[in-house]
Amino acid sequence: MKIRQDIVSTYRDVHSWVGIISALFLFVAFYAGAISMFEESLQNWLSPPVTLPAPPSLEQTPDLLNRVFEAHPEARENYTIVLNDEAAARQGRVRWSPLGRPHARVPVTVAALDEQGELVSGQLPLSEAARFVDELHQQVGLPLPHEPARLVMGLVALLYSVALISGVIAFLPGLTRMLFAVRADGGARKKWLDFHNLLGVFSLPFHIVMALTSVAFAFHDQIFTMEHFLLSKRGAAIVHPQGRGHGQPHMQQVLLPPVAVRDAVQKQAPGFVPETLTYTLMHGQVALRVAGHDDRYSLRGPTAGFATLNPITGHIVSADYLPGHQSTGFAVLTTFFALHFGSFGGTLVRWGYVVLGLGGAFLFYTGNRLWIASRRRRERSTGLMQEARGTWFLQALTTGCPLGCIAGISAVFCAAPFLSYGGGYVTVSAIYYSIFAVFMISGFIMPPSFALRLQLSVAGFITLYIPFAAALATRPVLMSATGGGLSLCAVLVGAALVYAGLRRGRES
Repeated sequence: MKIRQDIVSTYRDVHSWVGIISALFLFVAFYAGAISMFEESLQNWLSPPVTLPAPPSLEQTPDLLNRVFEAHPEARENYTIVLNDEAAARQGRVRWSPLGRPHARVPVTVAALDEQGELVSGQLPLSEAARFVDELHQQVGLPLPHEPARLVMGLVALLYSVALISGVIAFLPGLTRMLFAVRADGGARKKWLDFHNLLGVFSLPFHIVMALTSVAFAFHDQIFTMEHFLLSKRGAAIVHPQGRGHGQPHMQQVLLPPVAVRDAVQKQAPGFVPETLTYTLMHGQVALRVAGHDDRYSLRGPTAGFATLNPITGHIVSADYLPGHQSTGFAVLTTFFALHFGSFGGTLVRWGYVVLGLGGAFLFYTGNRLWIASRRRRERSTGLMQEARGTWFLQALTTGCPLGCIAGISAVFCAAPFLSYGGGYVTVSAIYYSIFAVFMISGFIMPPSFALRLQLSVAGFITLYIPFAAALATRPVLMSATGGGLSLCAVLVGAALVYAGLRRGRES
């Protein structure tokens, strides 16, 4: 394709500068986002088991609810019944928490019955390490409140879009010549350039999807409001759960039993597998939302689709987010969400997103390295004996930020199995940002080559230690396919970092 050289040069400059500004934010977002593809599995792995009696059967759950409501009236406001027996053994059959604001962290209480039929309750020991990594991804690594961090994320996503467009235009003239060219006989800069171009071209559709959906999530509240204004015609099903002859609502007297709700959902939506029933009481009214999955369709959430039911009859009254039963408008929007979350196609697609996410992080890192190498070469050609302050500053950032992110996340996963409740949000946040700060500071105070070599090795060894930490903490991470796969990823990433550090040591 023929494009004037001055136009190509302009777009190449735009691609370089926009990429430099956004690359480090995007590295954190992509690396943490790749890990968050298995957030639920990581949470189950890092969280200690529930110390309660075995959960009652689904048929006995109404009796458990009676006792919960007698001992804990506040549980009526917001409680969840877990339908899957395996999940109930990990997290309790019934759990409840106070209603909180979005992104607020509230304690979750679980309950069971002992052998004498007495109520036993306790706090659900959920690790927040995996959730922290997911929010790190959402907030592009910034330790800010969610709302301002989300706006920064939106700005970074816009810059990301500009970098993609300008990069494609700059690459087009040499597309056929450079597409499969990896120059093994060239210098290190040429090799990195070839890998950067190759990776960028073949992962371009994925990056376009990530850029567009990230902008949408940054302005999610406005889009969500417009979505409901244009598409939603029904509100949540609500009923007055007042029991006959009682001054307080007794849900178990009027609401459909959990088994009947499950059967009603499966009858109305064959193929949809309900996993949880969540009841919310506000101003004397009950709303029931069923979460579950259907492997044949995309899911609105990262791991689940939803249906709103009448809690007395079990009739589905809103299928706006129910896989396979949505209107065209909602199905299009769900596809948009699913393309970002990878919530379609099952486990294979999730692993594909892990690979693409890690590849994206590598793409941004190599982009900065290429710019630094080119800048140094230009400076030396002008006779400068020392690199310019701007080059030195970016070199320190490009060393400290990505490797500090990797080491910080790895340190969180190494420490979480030994922390109380698998690590609270404040604790794991302190671990991550302490490691991150050490890497950032050392990147500025150490000689560049030594800092890079040392940080590659340290980040690699911390990452390699993750499966060993799980084994020492007697967590059965290797006993499942997902846990084994995540451990293998940690070993591969850690080994690659250590190898890179040792190789730089031999070359220096």
